Amino acid sequence: MKTPCNSHPSLRDAIVGSGVPPGDLIGAEHRTALGALLGGTAIASGVEELHGGSVLIAATDPFVAALALIELDGLARRVTLYPPDLALEHLPYVIRSAEVDALVSDGRALGGAPIGGVRHVVCAPALVPRVRAAHDRRATEWVLLTSGTTGRPKMVLHTLASLTGAIGASASRTEVIWGTFYDIRRYGGLQIYLRAVLAGASLVIPGPQEGAGDFLRRAGAAGVTHISGTPSHWRRALMSPEAARIAPRYIRLSGEIADQSVLNSLRAFYPGAEISHAFATTEAGVAFDVRDGLAGVPAGVLTGTAGVELKVVDATLRVRSGRTAERYLGENPPALKDAEGFVDTGDVLDLRDGRYHFQGRRDGVINVGGLKVYPEEVEAVLNRHPRVRLSLVKTKKSPITGALVVADVVLKEPPATGDEPARELERTIKQFCRESLAPHKVPAAIRFVPMLAISETGKLVRRHE
Repeated sequence: MKTPCNSHPSLRDAIVGSGVPPGDLIGAEHRTALGALLGGTAIASGVEELHGGSVLIAATDPFVAALALIELDGLARRVTLYPPDLALEHLPYVIRSAEVDALVSDGRALGGAPIGGVRHVVCAPALVPRVRAAHDRRATEWVLLTSGTTGRPKMVLHTLASLTGAIGASASRTEVIWGTFYDIRRYGGLQIYLRAVLAGASLVIPGPQEGAGDFLRRAGAAGVTHISGTPSHWRRALMSPEAARIAPRYIRLSGEIADQSVLNSLRAFYPGAEISHAFATTEAGVAFDVRDGLAGVPAGVLTGTAGVELKVVDATLRVRSGRTAERYLGENPPALKDAEGFVDTGDVLDLRDGRYHFQGRRDGVINVGGLKVYPEEVEAVLNRHPRVRLSLVKTKKSPITGALVVADVVLKEPPATGDEPARELERTIKQFCRESLAPHKVPAAIRFVPMLAISETGKLVRRHE
């Protein structure tokens, strides 16, 4: 028996039914009205032939990926998003694991990588008229890739329903213009992309390797009202002279711990904005957000978030809801959920004065002579120092304790010239840390650096010496 066409709402259905003229998708080089996709296509070489297939999207420009998602949701059986920072050596594994039979690209992303007998079609930002065939609508599976412990990516299977479970209806669609520092092929960026498309709102997305200043200029020119990024994105943005180009009404942080320093900095720079920090993972989905301007999470959130069950087991957060992914794909995939349906996020929490504070990742702990140190806890203290803009805490091997805590620090203003002022500032910052941290957590050495590396996902790149 065939499925009725309207049984599985898709992104295209949402654009049709938004009730208002849909907004625009705005990239670094291209701009397209979402409504134009209802009568046109970006896949001129036969989008209808992809019906019922398993399609992988691999494009250099996220704008092209954004168009392809609207084309394929509800048409393809499965869509897999290949992020630009994932090495192409993993492409055959992903194709095999996701049972890919067609690949959509902008013609630039593959770099000669082998794709076997998979059909290759090109998606272009310029739309052409589309001759639409009558097809049954289907519930498309969405596969997102995240870093794996073996070097291979973990492949996380979602549905549109699980991806949009945290997205409520917007009462003022035409007044909202979204922007995101994230790439939309990662979970954080995809959430903002879906919020905009489902509401019929405009969305400004970053271009390939676009700098923060260029993106802020474009976001300001577009009149962005709602904007998201990681805390590292926002610290970098606030260092840019272009930060004043935007005047957002709503700022959303996710992907990393939002410490009090970055929340205070955003509040001071954008006093008219509501500031929210959300917790989400690719596997667990969006668990909650916090809007009181304070770091950490009120304890009541763990029992008072509608549609989400949260609990802390062995100091680690676990999540169960309709927003979680269904399972992993790939060779010998691990269980994504436990027997009760909870996802172990691996994020460690500490309850203090009625509020949970994120300490860091369970697998990121530094062992100093048998004592645990979470880098993010030390960074939160460093970032509170009035001279510090951003910090990265690492481990360095020690013949005595096995490991030492060291830190790279970006200052708001460079230290005075000469060795002595820098050494004095290092001593001052260490003393500042001693006032809040146990001795084994205080950095043994601090190095002042002009910048810190941020990955394509918007997070600090953590390497150990």
